Amino acid sequence: MSTQDHGANLGTSAVREGFAFDEAALARWLADNVPDFSGPLSVTQFKGGQSNPTYKLTTPGRAYVLRRKPPGLLLPGAHAIDREAKVLSALGKAGFPVAHVHGLCTDDAIIGTWFYVMEMVEGRIFWDATFPDVLRAERPAYFDAMNATMAQLHAFDPVAIGLGDYGKPGNYFARQIGRWSRQYLDDTDAGRDPDMDALVAWLPENIPAGDEAAIVHGDFRCDNMIFHPSEPRVLAVLDWELSTLGHPLADFAYHAMMYRMPPAIVAGLHGADTAALNIPSEADYVAAYCDRSGRSGMPDFEFYLAFNLFRLAAIFHGIKGRVVRGTAASANARERAQSFPILAKMARQSMEACK
Repeated sequence: MSTQDHGANLGTSAVREGFAFDEAALARWLADNVPDFSGPLSVTQFKGGQSNPTYKLTTPGRAYVLRRKPPGLLLPGAHAIDREAKVLSALGKAGFPVAHVHGLCTDDAIIGTWFYVMEMVEGRIFWDATFPDVLRAERPAYFDAMNATMAQLHAFDPVAIGLGDYGKPGNYFARQIGRWSRQYLDDTDAGRDPDMDALVAWLPENIPAGDEAAIVHGDFRCDNMIFHPSEPRVLAVLDWELSTLGHPLADFAYHAMMYRMPPAIVAGLHGADTAALNIPSEADYVAAYCDRSGRSGMPDFEFYLAFNLFRLAAIFHGIKGRVVRGTAASANARERAQSFPILAKMARQSMEACK
């Protein structure tokens, strides 16, 4: 998120029009399914959350977080909050930093859509990738914490932690390019773009050789992590909607894309003096991940960036479609939709750099 508009995503507000539900019915479900739950219950809505509406549930004794499918007509396969609950539960048991899931509800009769409830993790979220609120001398440790957390995720054996069926192993790029191409082409409400059309044609014909399969997050950014209140330590990784079994280098490149990304779109470092800020260079950051994952290098890094820019553009295209249909969950979704053609152009420029 940009340094200018990140405040729009901080904290909670009253539940927005169109996103309310039967709070009494939810309270009854919580009493039946969440150990030690005790009301009365107060519900507010987090200002962030582009896809799945997210709510803070407050009681006199503790707080929880609820994520649900959005109301209205949904694209097939989108908003799979049951998958989010599954990966969170498995990773939590394996010792990865995620919020504990208290329960999943697949009964639409409770609040109108499927939802799950997890613990409320208290800490810091950095919406600005320059980490301006961190002392200069401490910034490398925060970047190292992110790097180490991603390497830890990719090191898990999916089968060993119960996620062997979490996705289709192999052919990740072909499947993802196909998925996001179809989602882009099918969402006629959001329209077409010549840069995206060029990427849809070029990407599947230029996938690098070699394949790997690991648990991938799909949206690993500094603003999707909760850090310890005072230490350079990741307490919880958030927003697992795009997670699956996939290529770990694609996942890492999406994260490292912060070095190329303008901060006006998502948390990015483009234009920042990283040396003056005492932030590791892109090359050093890539090398640190390679060292942690036992790699000698990442020769196809530029393709991975082109792919990820395309995928992010497709996500923003989906936000644009939800704005048109009136089902966008985030308060600033309209602004995000306006950034779609910028991302599409960036993706095409990265594609041209690979040729």
